[in-house]
Formats: sequence, C-alpha cells, structure tokens
Amino acid sequence: MINLSEVLETNKMILEENLDVRTITMGISLLDCATDDLKTTCDNVYAKITRLAKDLVKTGDDIGREFGVPIVNKRVSITPAALVGAPCCRKPADFVRLAKTLDRAAKTLGINFIGGFSAIVSKGMTTADELLIRSIPEAMAVTERVCSSVNVGSTKTGIDMDAVRLMGEIIKKTAERTKDRDSLGCAKLVVLCNAPDDNPFMAGAFHGVSEGDAVINVGVSGPGVVNHVLKSIRGESFEVLCETIKKTAFKITRVGQLVAQEASRRLGVPFGIIDLSLAPTPAIGDSVADVLKEIGLEQPGAPGTTAALALLNDQVKKGGVMASSYVGGLSGAFIPVSEDQGMIDAVEAGALSIEKLEAMTCVCSVGLDMIAIPGDTPASTISGIIADEAAIGMVNQKTTAVRVIPVAGKKVGDTVEFGGLLGHAPVMKVSPFSCAALIARAGRIPAPIHSFKN
Repeated sequence: MINLSEVLETNKMILEENLDVRTITMGISLLDCATDDLKTTCDNVYAKITRLAKDLVKTGDDIGREFGVPIVNKRVSITPAALVGAPCCRKPADFVRLAKTLDRAAKTLGINFIGGFSAIVSKGMTTADELLIRSIPEAMAVTERVCSSVNVGSTKTGIDMDAVRLMGEIIKKTAERTKDRDSLGCAKLVVLCNAPDDNPFMAGAFHGVSEGDAVINVGVSGPGVVNHVLKSIRGESFEVLCETIKKTAFKITRVGQLVAQEASRRLGVPFGIIDLSLAPTPAIGDSVADVLKEIGLEQPGAPGTTAALALLNDQVKKGGVMASSYVGGLSGAFIPVSEDQGMIDAVEAGALSIEKLEAMTCVCSVGLDMIAIPGDTPASTISGIIADEAAIGMVNQKTTAVRVIPVAGKKVGDTVEFGGLLGHAPVMKVSPFSCAALIARAGRIPAPIHSFKN
C-alpha cells in the first residue's frame, strides 16, 4: 500500500534530486520488411516504424505529465540493419540510403534517436555485415538521429579481430567525415562485446532477432538521488552504505517499472525490460562520479575507485532486481566521461586516465564511453583499445563497449563541446606505444575455456 510519505519522497526525488526516466525505447522487428529491392525495403521500413511508433512521443509526454516524472528521451531500436539490408544492399551506398530512411522516420516521429544501424560480427562477417560497416562513416555524417553499433565478440565465440581492425579504421574515417562538427559522428557509434538484445540505451541499442514484433523497454536514471541519500550517512559502515544504495535503487527502479507498464498498456505493445542503470547526465548533481566521491573518494581515479564502483554496481542491481518483473539491458552504473560533470572534473584534475577507466569497466556497465582522444591517434591504437575492452567483456561474461571520439585537429588538453545530452569532454591522453603488429594479425581470438558449457 502506497502511503503519503512515499508519495512525498518520490516528489522530492524528482524535484530536487534529478530523478527521471532516461528513456522509453520501442524495439521494432524489421525482418518482415526485407525484400530484394532497395526502394521497396526502404518504403517498408519507413511504413512499419512510423505505424508502430506513431504515438510513442505523445504517450511518453502524457505519462510524464500525468505522473510528474520527466521522461527525457523517446527512442526506437530496430533489427540490426545488416540483416534487413542483406537481400537488397549491394554496396555501402545502399546502406547509407537505408540509414537516411531511418533518419527520416525518426524525424517524422519526433524521437530523439533510432538505434540498430548495426552488425553482429562476433565470429565472422557476412558480405552484408561488411558493407554496412564500411557505410558507417558516410551514414553517420548524413543522418542526425541514427545510431550505429557493431558487436565484435562474445564469451561464447571469442573476438573477431578482423572486425576489430576494421572498426579502428571506421572510427577514424567517421571522425574525419564529421570533422566540421568536432567528429560528432563517432558519438553515435559504439563497438560492443556481448551486446544484449534488449538494450534501450544509445548508441548500442538494437532489437534482437529473438525478440517479438515490438516491445517497450525503459531505462531509468537516478545517480543524483543516490548521491543525495548518501550525504545523510557519511562515515557509516559498509553495511549501512550498501543497504542505503540498495533501498534507493529499488525506489528508482519502481518508478521505471510503473512508467513501463503504463506505456505498454497505452501503446498496446508488450513490456520488455527495465534497464536499472545509474545513467548520468551533464547536469550538475546528476553524476556517478559524485556518488563515488560520496562513498569516500577524493576524486574518481584515486586508489579504491574500482572497489567503490564494484560495490555501487552490485547494490544497484540487488535493489533494482526486486523492483521489476523483468530486468535486462546493461543494468549497472554508467561511466561516460563527457556526460558526467564529475568525471570531466576528475580528468581535468589529472585523477582519471583511460587506463584507470579501463580497470573500472571490469566491474560496471558498458565500458570506455564518450571519451575524446587526440585526432592523430592511429587506427591500430583505437583497435587495440577495442580489443582490450572486448577481452574484458569476453572473459568476464559481461557487456563491454568502446565509444571513443578521435577529434580531428584536437590534442591532449583541448576541450570538445558536443552539446545536449552528450555534454563536453577534455581530450584524454592515449598510450603512444604501438600495437600495430598485434592488430595486423588476421583471424579471431578464441573463446575462453569457461565458455565451453555445452
């Protein structure tokens, strides 16, 4: 039974502590849109997306207004485009045309992003996969709301190092193709290992082939709420700390569950999952880094950071999983640099390096996220960074990802402004030592021994 104190507490979380629902994402299967004619396929794709998601934005706004809970983003994810375009796309330009169709659909609907311009190449690449990947630089340059992802490995299959090498080159080309916008195209592109089928967060969202025709997924936020609550228990034991985070995560996720169920009912689309991640925004006070400081660090990057993040991630999951019937996606604490003012401050203070961020990714969601690096970083070095993160994901049976932006013309110490949700970022130092000979090897890294469970 809900009582008045709980209502007042939730209102306070919304009004004073930056509680919001980060996104409602409708996943849409486009497998039935594929034909051997490109124009027909594009027409089918546009028609299906705009038909199923026509009320998504209005419904999100209505629920937000009626419940008093800000719903920041309304998004769509689709079947990986490499599968949809396989019968009709004969060259990279054909996939660019498909990307433009997705962008047009997104603008018609008024949604923030559409994800799923994706290829799943964990073990090898089909011709269509490779064509889509080679189309990414142009596709990211000529579209506004399309997000792209490539899954290059998994615990079960190992890491496709040919794809890793190619993605280093593609990220460089995407940066160069959008150099007039501080290489913004790379902010819409992520390379994953162990990508989940039901991730509502961009840029890695796509609608998996094991999903139904359409589904509603919700991603919650709430680092500001956790940070506020922790201020009241400074100096208390780990037992009290963990219990407090756990209870707070439950409340945050409960709000997301309510929104998801209501959106599902109104749109007539099944409820999929709640992603119970702590996802920061550039707003002051809505920072995962600030939560880590409240746990006891002078700055993220200090000794003890990985332990503090592991604790936070675990307690968020333990609290959130009780609040929702179905939990999925990435779930945990996000540590994007440009989207978290506390992380930006830590980088600028010299406390946080890429190497430390990599260590942190061993115990939390996602990976090296929204990190600006010098524009002259070699493609092989970017591939090496991807390989490292993929290895962490593969061995630890978790999702990891890389979203780095080699900003054309920028060097260490410069700042890049992306604007909006993407925030701004200091350009971070990358190791000057080469891994080119490693990346030049063909083939794939085998799956780890503990993956063999058949």
